[in-house]
Amino acid sequence: MAYRLGVDVGGTFTDLFLVNDDDGTQHRVKTPSTPSDPSEGVLIGLTRMCESAAISPSDLRNIMHGTTVATNAVLEGKGARVGLITTQGFSQILHLARSQTPGPLAGWIIMQKPDPPASLADTREAVERMGPRGETVVAVDEAQVEQIVKDLVDSGVESLTVGLINSYISNKHEKQIGAIVERLYPEFPVTLSSDVVPEFREYERTLTACMNSYVRPQVQAYVDRLDVELKAAGATCDVNILRSDAGLMTTREAGRNPIYGVLSGPSGGVAGALYVSTRAGFPNILTFDMGGTSTDVALCQNGEPTIGRDTTIGQFRLKVPSINVHTVGAGGGSIAHVPELTKALRVGPQSAGAEPGPAAYGKGGEEPTVTDANVVVGHLPASLLGGEMKLDVEASRTSVQKIGDAIGLELDAAAEGIIKIVNENMAGALRLVSVQRGYDPRDFALVAFGGAGPLHANAVAELMGSFPVIVPPSPGLLCAVGDLVAEFRNEFAQTIVKPIDEADPAEIKAVLDDLGTRAQDWMTSEGIGAGDQRVTYLADMRYVLQGYEIPVTVDIAQVQAGSIAQLGDQFDALHEQLYGFKMDDAAREIVNLRCIGNGAVPKIQLPSGTVKANDASDAIFEEHEIVFDGKRIPAKIYDRSKMTPGAKFNGPAIVTEFDSTTVVLPGYVAEMDEFYNILINPQA
Repeated sequence: MAYRLGVDVGGTFTDLFLVNDDDGTQHRVKTPSTPSDPSEGVLIGLTRMCESAAISPSDLRNIMHGTTVATNAVLEGKGARVGLITTQGFSQILHLARSQTPGPLAGWIIMQKPDPPASLADTREAVERMGPRGETVVAVDEAQVEQIVKDLVDSGVESLTVGLINSYISNKHEKQIGAIVERLYPEFPVTLSSDVVPEFREYERTLTACMNSYVRPQVQAYVDRLDVELKAAGATCDVNILRSDAGLMTTREAGRNPIYGVLSGPSGGVAGALYVSTRAGFPNILTFDMGGTSTDVALCQNGEPTIGRDTTIGQFRLKVPSINVHTVGAGGGSIAHVPELTKALRVGPQSAGAEPGPAAYGKGGEEPTVTDANVVVGHLPASLLGGEMKLDVEASRTSVQKIGDAIGLELDAAAEGIIKIVNENMAGALRLVSVQRGYDPRDFALVAFGGAGPLHANAVAELMGSFPVIVPPSPGLLCAVGDLVAEFRNEFAQTIVKPIDEADPAEIKAVLDDLGTRAQDWMTSEGIGAGDQRVTYLADMRYVLQGYEIPVTVDIAQVQAGSIAQLGDQFDALHEQLYGFKMDDAAREIVNLRCIGNGAVPKIQLPSGTVKANDASDAIFEEHEIVFDGKRIPAKIYDRSKMTPGAKFNGPAIVTEFDSTTVVLPGYVAEMDEFYNILINPQA
């Protein structure tokens, strides 16, 4: 028998989802994360999974893994010491940066500018110069380069970056310097900026390449350690890492270019949410992934995620393709507090995390968290994980009472206040990915997942007007499911700055054909069969003199027929949607051309059943009081495992399952569809 395992390492829990490809049987394991060494939590979960499924690790055919190692290295400032080699006269490139500053109008006054990943002391200028058309202006002085490479390595840098001006046009000089490093110090980690971001804008390209070098040793060590431990446990299968754009890459690629996976964890949830929602007939969705530490939200349209060309980690804007995920510090472990200065209730972004966790977990946590507030109002039952974790109700009440005492509220009112504030925080994040980008959230369903997502989804959807709320089976493990349904993916790009009116369709076709060939060659090298290969094309466009671009889908058939004028109309429509206007008199310009190669993998078969109308009364196992609008009202508690397709029930209700809890508020009706999703809609 052949098994595939999806593994997602979160800030609080490590989730594992196992599928037998022969008969579709599934097994689930959720175990606390081990922040000091994430691979430890993975191995613990793997051992428990094999015991649960009565299999050996050698039975695993594939392991698909979403990880936050690269993200944490950046956010915690625990990356490697990076040496940078750049063109003579450009040593200040990372420090000049861009003029934008975060915050309000006077944000530049209070901004604490972060140190770049490569310091000036570890930056060296190479004698070379490539012209803007790819011609050699100054040849590489190999003797001088050898000396600066030796100087950097001998000084103790742990990885090197080569970021030369105009290398996006021709990377000949970068490859020459890379070869020198390999000759002097074989297998020393070195990143060429043209390999990571083969596009113009030297600051973003150099910063992204340096950040790749910054996280590379730590990610490589993690990947190597995981590989050794898996083999010691008896697993001999391939391991693939999830990229930030919800594609898969090999561990070899992850070790070489880990920056592609800097948002690996959140992208798995989006992939899983899209898979279950499109099966259920909802291709337009807002994803709502609420975990223990943070909440990730994204918008997907027509069954596809929205892919951005850059992403922000901390205060660094990196040029890597990634799903447009917005993250806020709002999770089940977010700590509620009342600042002495304002005496106004705040929730997050500080989190109790996995250790010690909320007070309810009984691990020594004493601060009031969102989880504790949910325990007080009755939204969370007294045990989680199918009875594996018992909650300390009195500890929750004691912790939340601190908030009540600080602002003069009764216990129930303080708990409801915490929940309402965190709901508004998460709704604000959803508005950023929808309303602020020109989309009406009422046109989208809300897919709730993560351990805490279904707890809050009904209330958040009420704020957004996004219905139905879709709660898939095993919502706390959907990121791991997303790892299993993700496809292999890679991007190939070339900068070609030309107004549409001046561009030669034959030249555009030639560039796209070359990029397409490179994408197909890559997929073939990864062992992806011709029938599983899919190639799509994009053009990054802007009005002439604009600073940033919008990606536009390219119909390759029209380009091959000699027509590119339609790209201008597509760009106008997108610009008007995003910004509310278009510029009829301005010239439209192509900046970058892209080809995206997707390699399909066998999709897992999630269960389905025949819809038969019933009132779900057989699934009721308890009734208790919950707090709603300051009043305690009775609510039925349902066991989701005993529900069948067609089950229908009204709120207030609580649905429990192994890895999550769903709250249906008064005035709403829930129904289970043929794919075992719970759909929540307003009554009447």
